[in-house]
Amino acid sequence: MAKKTIITAAVTGAWPKKENNPNVPMTPSEIADDVYACWKAGAAIAHLHMRDDNGNGVMDPVKFKETVDLIHERYPDCDIILNLTTSGDIHADDELRVAHIKELKPEMASYDCGSMNWLHSGLFLNTPKFLTDCGYLFQETGTKPEIEVFDPGMIGNAAYYLKKGVLKAPLHFQFCMGCANGIPGSMKNLVFMKETMEALCPGSTWSCFGVGHSALEMLYGAVALGGHIRVGMEDNVMYAKGVLADSNAQFVERAARVIREYGNEVATPDEAREILGMK
Repeated sequence: MAKKTIITAAVTGAWPKKENNPNVPMTPSEIADDVYACWKAGAAIAHLHMRDDNGNGVMDPVKFKETVDLIHERYPDCDIILNLTTSGDIHADDELRVAHIKELKPEMASYDCGSMNWLHSGLFLNTPKFLTDCGYLFQETGTKPEIEVFDPGMIGNAAYYLKKGVLKAPLHFQFCMGCANGIPGSMKNLVFMKETMEALCPGSTWSCFGVGHSALEMLYGAVALGGHIRVGMEDNVMYAKGVLADSNAQFVERAARVIREYGNEVATPDEAREILGMK
């Protein structure tokens, strides 16, 4: 049987605004409609950030609830896995970063497994206490951690928290490639991240995305190396050099074509749940 490949749609993120691309969804209503379009195009997972009224990233539990409710109310047939960020504002305190997790108990949420300088402008802090508390909270709420790693040291952190029982196997990693101050997006580095994960956390699953010019290399590389893929305007507002993306669904449609042309099949949400050990 053909291998199933999961597509995650990261539809907005905390940074790109309408002036960067007028098609970036910003409001709960726009995000809900975009998630549905991505699901129709083949996405099994939607990774969600929220924006304030000025378009800045915000960890607002009210907006998270409004968006999740809109998706369920407008599109009751949509069974996409909702993956809620815990890192949509580097200025938010630890309690605010998980308030929506406690309330909504999502199927999946991001777990950024280490601290780093962020975009040459600030600190992205994920302290040992936050990671420990977050890991146990996810176990209480039945939330699957998407372990976001920006360098191989963060994979080592995940192995430590797995050993301590803060995280439970099977782990699922998101290799964040090409972010400023993180590991550059290249095939050599992607192979290194995959091999590091396999050595430290055997039996784990993985996905990846590439920011900017590394996006397509990481898309093709993930499929070729047997991983899964994330696409969307959180990571890129350009569909091709000099060409703004029309929509997040456009990215999902391309990923689906690549997966099928390689000989794999696009995983449905229920198949993704099975692959990730969520069922």
